[in-house]
Amino acid sequence: MKRWIALFLAALTASALLTGCGYNDFQRLDEQTKAAWSEVLNQYQRRADLVPNIVATVKGEANFEQETLTKVVEARAKATSMQVTPETLNDPAAFAKFQAAQGELGSALSRLMVTVERYPDLKANQGFRDLRVQLEGTENRITVARNRYIQSVQAYNVLARSFPSNLTAMVFSYAPKPNFSVQNEAQISAPPQVDFGKSK
Repeated sequence: MKRWIALFLAALTASALLTGCGYNDFQRLDEQTKAAWSEVLNQYQRRADLVPNIVATVKGEANFEQETLTKVVEARAKATSMQVTPETLNDPAAFAKFQAAQGELGSALSRLMVTVERYPDLKANQGFRDLRVQLEGTENRITVARNRYIQSVQAYNVLARSFPSNLTAMVFSYAPKPNFSVQNEAQISAPPQVDFGKSK
């Protein structure tokens, strides 16, 4: 009987130690991060699914700039060809590659929408207007999903770097996770160039 009591007390002590050192928090935050990541992927897929319809509608416009359309199609192909798994969250290089591919698709779609402004008939096309509204809504959803993911990764990384939970992170190999970053950070941090020269 004493042996069972000793085993029970040992298990209770081990459980208390694991709880106190952040082990359970790592499990909870890791699951939150994976769930937030899944939502990011869902919204990116939603955007990718809209692209063929947008391209098909734009192709119907006479003399539309083919190069702009080609870039959108190529960017979509690149973004959707990447194999993304939960392990991507723990691989900074794979995460950066995925982020770059999605950024290229977003940029190509933005250029397409700017180019459309030169085509009044296309702008007036109800089908295209509906697709444009869906795309804008999807971009907003992507922003919300990315923000949630950023917050969940921040909470996880703070735990992984804080004492004493950083010791648990080392023992169980809970490395900090990569996060989304601004791709054109150098460009947007540079002060704008303003020319106050006198007009002729």
